Formats: sequence, structure tokens, C-alpha cells
Amino acid sequence: MADLRLPEYGNDGSGEGSPESDNPQTGGMVRIAETFASIQGEGKLSGVPSFFVRISGCNLRCSWCDTPHASWSPEGPVRSVEEVFGEVVASGLRHVVLTGGEPMLFAGAGELCRRLRALGRHVTFETAGTVYLDAPCDLLSVSPKLSNSTPWGDARDQAGSWAARHESRRLDVSVLGRLLELNPEHQLKFVVRAPEDLEEIESLLGRLPRVRPADVLLMPEGVRLPEPESVAWVVRACIERGWRYCHRLHIELFGHVRGT
Repeated sequence: MADLRLPEYGNDGSGEGSPESDNPQTGGMVRIAETFASIQGEGKLSGVPSFFVRISGCNLRCSWCDTPHASWSPEGPVRSVEEVFGEVVASGLRHVVLTGGEPMLFAGAGELCRRLRALGRHVTFETAGTVYLDAPCDLLSVSPKLSNSTPWGDARDQAGSWAARHESRRLDVSVLGRLLELNPEHQLKFVVRAPEDLEEIESLLGRLPRVRPADVLLMPEGVRLPEPESVAWVVRACIERGWRYCHRLHIELFGHVRGT
């Protein structure tokens, strides 16, 4: 029988192993952090009732990650794609969101996408865009990681090994460009912390196939609703560039809690 235990890689920030070893799946198996029905809180489909499948395991460790149970400390049972597919179908919801973690690491995520789309479900696939997987979807939601995501000095990474790994992996322009070209329905969702992030975003956009301004979203960092004055610069940047401001509707509706 295949060993489906979660590997040591990433559990303690040691940096041992490889990105692929974050993936405990074998064949049609995948580790699931949580599944739930809620309202899509971010992006173009904000407000749409959706069923979420959060896959556990990631090749990055963002300093501000709001789902550490799928990245810094991956958790959840290993389940068959068949079982997860059945749960999604039973929800009765047409819109499905595959998120993580980093679903692109998991072959089972691609299989789940294909089966759901064959059944007429609308699939949003959320990724950092550093890994390529054949995972057909209706909306590719990419959150490229800026330098503000690197966990320099993070207490969870006292040896600094994860910070170095994250910094070396957080962007792969060739992979990101390929994903965008193969998925014309996409959005680029940037988590921003300070006005200096804007130059970094513009530099990245200049290295990619043309991205429509309306497909670029800026989302202020945080797990609480920001004060208006603290995000005025984000609003101004969106107005000046034709980008979109990305709210966190789920935070407004439910607060920062799991399963929403």
C-alpha cells in the first residue's frame, strides 16, 4: 500500500525535501485542509455562492499567509478525488473554487477540474502561478507573490531556510506567462502592503504577455477590514491605472474564521 503520510518537508520550516514532497497524494488521492460552502469573497466573482475545496500543501511560505493550515503547517486528511467530487456535486452549487495551499502541486487537482467541468460546474482555480499543471478551469485566479511575501525574520522560520527558498521560488515568469496564455479568462490578484509595491507590479506586468488592466486586482494585506485612509493609495492606483480594487467580502461578512 502506498505511504500517504504527510512528509516532513514544510512541517517545521526546516526546508528539507523538495516542492513535490509537499504533495502526499498518490494517484487519485489528495490531502484536503477543508471543504465548505460560502460566498466568494475576492475577485471578479465576489459575492457568488461557491463550494470551496482547500488543498493542503504549498511550495511557498508567505509571511502574511491567512491559511497557514494549508501552507506553514499543512493539515487535513488524505481523500480520494472521487470522494471530494461527490461532496462537491452533493452541495448543489454550480461555482466551485479550488484553492490552497498550492493546488498546482497536486495531480488530483487537475483530475478534479476535468470531472467538474464535464459536469457543467464553473471552476475557479487559485494559484500563485509558480508551478504548471494541466488543470482546465473557467477562471484562473493567480496571486503572484511580491517581495513583501518573503518571511524574512519570521518566528516560524528561525533558521531562515524557508525565507531563502520562498524568495527563490515566488516568481517564475515563464510558468506564469504560460498559464495566462493557456487560460484567457484570468485575474492577477496582488496582495499589497505599501506604495512601493506598485513599481514591482508594473515591472512584472512588463515581462508578461499583455494583461488587460481590468484583470489586475490590488488587495490590501490583512485579515481585518482596513481603515479607509490606510488604503487610499490603493484606490488611487486603481483609478489611475484602470486596475480593480479587491475587497475581502468574506472578512466583512464572517470575520477571519476558517470555513468561510
